[in-house]
Amino acid sequence: MDKSKINDFIRKNQKLSREELARKCGISVDAVGKREARLSIVRVFNTTIAEDVAVFKQKKSDHDVSAKLKKATDRIVQMENERETLFKIKEAPSVFKIKIASSIPEEAVAFMVASDWHIEEEVKPETVNGLNFYNLAESKLRAERFFSNGVYLLKLAQKHSAIKTLVMPMLGDFITNSLRDENLENNLLQPGDALWTAKSYFVSGIKFLLQNTDVELIIPCHTGNHGRMTEKVHISTEGGNSLEKYMYRNLAEYFENEPRVKFLISDGGISYLKIFDKTVRLMHGHSFKSGGGVGGITIPIRKGIMQLNKSKWADLTIMGHFHQMIIMADLIVNGSLIGWNTFAEFIKADFEPPQQVFFVMHKHGGGTKTLMSPIWLDAHK
Repeated sequence: MDKSKINDFIRKNQKLSREELARKCGISVDAVGKREARLSIVRVFNTTIAEDVAVFKQKKSDHDVSAKLKKATDRIVQMENERETLFKIKEAPSVFKIKIASSIPEEAVAFMVASDWHIEEEVKPETVNGLNFYNLAESKLRAERFFSNGVYLLKLAQKHSAIKTLVMPMLGDFITNSLRDENLENNLLQPGDALWTAKSYFVSGIKFLLQNTDVELIIPCHTGNHGRMTEKVHISTEGGNSLEKYMYRNLAEYFENEPRVKFLISDGGISYLKIFDKTVRLMHGHSFKSGGGVGGITIPIRKGIMQLNKSKWADLTIMGHFHQMIIMADLIVNGSLIGWNTFAEFIKADFEPPQQVFFVMHKHGGGTKTLMSPIWLDAHK
């Protein structure tokens, strides 16, 4: 191209790249750049838009390929690791010897908690959708099952622990009493006769324990809210107004010459017992209100325990009253002998079969609870 026309050609063909201009003009790319500078031509791109798009697409493609390649490589490494793990599993495992536990039985104390028997109250199957029935004959069978099954669990625990003491808290409400008008209609015995019958259950049961075990019996006693002789609970004089306290004293007198039996009859609503390094709080539980709502009875009970611990600390609290078995690290709520009845159904309580609590406290750890189990009471299952 004529040199005189090169400048004009460059000025008119800025869409062409410098490489294309250099080829058409027969000069170098560098010369094209210098001519553009002299002509005050500012080139934004050295390539066309199409070329730029093509370059961008290529770079993006390269990036995608690189990402896919990295993902594939990572998966290959993962599969290799999994394969190596599978090969290791097929190899013979490293076996180590486990020592048999010491054959020397560890010292422990067993608990059989008795409460809420309501022996003279009748539960007719048709009033509770066939979920339970209860009468005098059934209460006697369940009382027998309490002692016989309790001894079974005790002997089971004694196979691995040196248990020389059995604590049997009697936490009240062994009779229903005539506190409501409906009790006058439904109870199968008058209060005095019911108390006498309950006493016979415990005389027979304690003799059974003495004859079939070699343990010493510690029997802490608390009155419930049903055994009272007053219309309402008299807080400061509750014990003196309780038929159950009278029964406890009769039982203590009956076994006063038996060196293996020791009654601890409380004058107040709460008593404490030291087991190894632990302090156990005992009570019937009627000072707590059920509260309702999420958490059921556990929320008001836990709040109450927190308040009681401010005056006297206890590592474990044992109570009855609510007819619901609850076992926690620092709380045991006993079940009942009577089981499900119309009142429980009326207040929408959780269904629970008749049962009482058995557990063991070991000296190891200062009184660690183990072997926590219900004592099954339904003689027909």
